[in-house]
Amino acid sequence: MESMADDERRAFLSSGTRTGKVAWISASGRPHVAPIWFMLDGDDVVFTTHSESAKGKAFVRDRRISMVVDEETPPFAFVKLDGLVSIDENPADLLTWATRIGGRYMGPDRADEYGRRNGTPDEYLVRLHPDRLQAYRGIAD
Repeated sequence: MESMADDERRAFLSSGTRTGKVAWISASGRPHVAPIWFMLDGDDVVFTTHSESAKGKAFVRDRRISMVVDEETPPFAFVKLDGLVSIDENPADLLTWATRIGGRYMGPDRADEYGRRNGTPDEYLVRLHPDRLQAYRGIAD
């Protein structure tokens, strides 16, 4: 198992359509995890979520988050990010990022469709500001 350099970590997170698995603590104290579509903006991870979703409610209450992105084939790799989130409700920012994220996961032909679908006023633009990063490749080497 080897650590990834910063540029390798960013490339890993930006490659293909890997989903992020985001974890948070609910109001009842129970842990939760859910897959997300995301993009990088520098070292920040940017994604959208509905304001009334479990994630949306949790991030308003508690800004702490953990996220893992993994490669599920040998020799396996993963990146784990821990940090705090900020929420942006600016409609222009939300539409821009929702469109870019939609394009990454659904292709450029459907980017606008997914931007309109996920860039609505009841959505949050969430930005994970990592303060702890772990990135490893060759787990099974």
